[in-house]
Amino acid sequence: MVASTEVLRQYYPFQSRFTQVSRQRMHYLDEGSGEVLLALHGNPTWSFYYRNLIKQFRGQYRLVVPDHIGCGFSDKPNDRQYSYRLEQRVHDIEALVSQLNLKDITLVLHDWGGMIGLAFATRNPHLIKRIILMNSSGFPLPRSKSFPLALALSRTPVIGALLIRGLNAFALTASWVCCQRHRLPRSLRKLYRLPYNTWQQRIAVHRFVQDIPLSNKHPSWQLVEYTSQHLDQFKNIPFQIIWGERDFVFDRHFLAEWQTRLPQAEVHSFPDAGHYILEDLGDEAISLMREFLKRHPL
Repeated sequence: MVASTEVLRQYYPFQSRFTQVSRQRMHYLDEGSGEVLLALHGNPTWSFYYRNLIKQFRGQYRLVVPDHIGCGFSDKPNDRQYSYRLEQRVHDIEALVSQLNLKDITLVLHDWGGMIGLAFATRNPHLIKRIILMNSSGFPLPRSKSFPLALALSRTPVIGALLIRGLNAFALTASWVCCQRHRLPRSLRKLYRLPYNTWQQRIAVHRFVQDIPLSNKHPSWQLVEYTSQHLDQFKNIPFQIIWGERDFVFDRHFLAEWQTRLPQAEVHSFPDAGHYILEDLGDEAISLMREFLKRHPL
C-alpha cells in the first residue's frame, strides 16, 4: 500500500478536501479558480479519472471533482447507513453544490456521472450553463440496445456479489477493456482499483450495477424517466458529446439516442476509442473540451 500511495502522488498531486453529505464524508478536489467545472465520475472509477483534465485546466478554471459516496476516498458505508440509489446520489451533489455555493456550472460527465449529473441538472437548470458528456446516458436503455450479458450476470443474486465484491471482477475487467486505442499500463490499472481492494470497499461498485433501472418497477426508474423527459431543456445551452464507439455498454445505440434527443449537440465520435475517453484519447479529448469552452464563453 505504501508503494501504491507513493505512485499515486505522482499522478494525483492534489489536495484532498472533505465535506459531509447524507451523514457521510465525501472526498472531493477543488483546484484552480475561475468558471466552475463540476466533473462527475462513473463506475468503477473515481476522481482519479479527471486528473489530467485538472492539471491542464486549473490555470484557467475552477474544477470541483467529488468522489461519489462509496467511491474513491469518500466513505464506504453499509446499506443501513446509505441507500446507494440514484435519488440519493443526486441529493449528494445538490448538497455539495450548495455548500460550495457553486453557480454558472459547466458539467463534465462520464458513465454514471452522466445520469447523476443530468438528473441534478434537470432539477436545477438555473445553475447549469454548459454540458460536456462522455459515454453516458440520461434516459432508459434504448429499445434497440440489448442489455449486456456481463451486466446481467453482475446483477444476478449471489453470483454478482461474488464476482464484483469477492473477485473484484468488475473493476479488473474495466481496467482492461475500457481503453481500446491505448491500453492502460499496469501502474494505472492498479491505481484505478486502489480504493476498491476489499469486499466492503467494493459495495458501491456492486450497487451501481444493481441500480440500473430496466423497468418501471425499479426504485430509480422514476427519476431516470423524469430526467429523460426533461432533456429537451438542454437544447438551449452549449452541449458537447465526446464518444468512444468501442464501448460495450454505451455504444452506437446510445449515441444515436443522444443525437435524436439533442440534434444541436456538438458530437465528436471516435470509432477506435473505448469507454474511458480521457484515457484513450488523452490530450485530444481535452483539446476538444478546451476549444468548446472557448467557443461558448459564459
